[in-house]
Amino acid sequence: MKVLIVGSGGREHAIAWKVAQSPKVDKIYCAPGNAGIAQVAECVPIGAMEFEKLAAFAKEKEIDLTVIGMDDPLVGGIVDVFEEKGLRVFGPRKNAAILEGSKAFSKNLMKKYNIPTAAYETFTSPEDAVAYLETAKMPIVLKADGLALGKGVLICQNLEEAKAGVKELMLDKKFGAAGNEIVIEEFMTGREVSVLSFVDGDTIRIMSSAQDHKRAKDNDEGLNTGGMGNFSPSPFYTKEIDAFCQKHIYQATVDAMKAEGRPFKGVIFFGLMLTADGPKVLEYNARFGDPEAQVVLPRLENDIVDVFEACIDGKLGEMELKFDNEKATVCVILASDGYPLHYEKGFPIEGLEAFEGKEDYYVFHSGTKFDEQGRIVTNGGRVLGVTATGATLKEARAKAYEATEWISFQNKYKRNDIAASVMEL
Repeated sequence: MKVLIVGSGGREHAIAWKVAQSPKVDKIYCAPGNAGIAQVAECVPIGAMEFEKLAAFAKEKEIDLTVIGMDDPLVGGIVDVFEEKGLRVFGPRKNAAILEGSKAFSKNLMKKYNIPTAAYETFTSPEDAVAYLETAKMPIVLKADGLALGKGVLICQNLEEAKAGVKELMLDKKFGAAGNEIVIEEFMTGREVSVLSFVDGDTIRIMSSAQDHKRAKDNDEGLNTGGMGNFSPSPFYTKEIDAFCQKHIYQATVDAMKAEGRPFKGVIFFGLMLTADGPKVLEYNARFGDPEAQVVLPRLENDIVDVFEACIDGKLGEMELKFDNEKATVCVILASDGYPLHYEKGFPIEGLEAFEGKEDYYVFHSGTKFDEQGRIVTNGGRVLGVTATGATLKEARAKAYEATEWISFQNKYKRNDIAASVMEL
């Protein structure tokens, strides 16, 4: 079986690594891939948004299954293009990927189907947004409607910050067209939890819970990033919370999308806030999270290709997802200092060979490439996801931080408090 994976980050490396474990698979391609993915797949120099080229490549190589890792191509309709050409592909169609592609759509969906979320209003006029803010309770949250690399969310403590946020999103267009429409919603307090799921249009199967660390610096200071680290499972995601979410959020979302004529097949990422009033949806994503995939997939015991195919064929209800619940996982991102704003890249990375043959230790490449001398060098803000599993979160955390010291590159930066908040539990 031949598999093509579309994307170039740590998420795609984790997917490729898991796909490579399937006895059904004898060849993996990744477009465009990175230096780490190249260890398990043949990387192809085609961009994730070059749909026609990707489909032509899949035809030429007689690819049996294509897995779309990234949000941009999903929202752009890559699955529709592949399906029209008779190609087998894992991921939601364009009309379902809007669940992530438009914050306004997802908020309106939740309101219509009584799925718990924060109170909100949507605006296409900056003047109307400011007028609303002048009567709103602070702090308050501003969200760009469209895709913004996981960074288009502003938490504003006062009216002055909120007005500046409207200017940044809607007038200065910091995130381009993503800010043509914005969502202004109430600020919720509580523990954040990420829950990934597989969906086949009707049935949903939940993966293990996780918790992300979005801010660039320790103690959740600094700017929002694509994620500086993660741990799984979350000790705050109890059986009672799971039962509530299964009934009022997970299946309700799948049923709502089907009722809207937008059946969802693929991965739904639920970003949850565990508030005093119960769990509420912060956001949806239409694909694996990054670095969530790096802490969840190492504990998945199923053949992931079987799961992908069950989702495509509407047979997920016949399958039981199995996770190693005896283990916990922690991922620490090694980034380029200055991320997410300005940073240098192209620095050689040393120490990667230390992971070879070591059980419970993984290094997933997010932003790497080969230079002209064939060395692996930094090629992004987030460079590597250093991941470890252990019998407890405390053990996994100690192992992950131990392993971050095996690697060196110029301007290496990491948060030092990933999973620290749960060490006393």
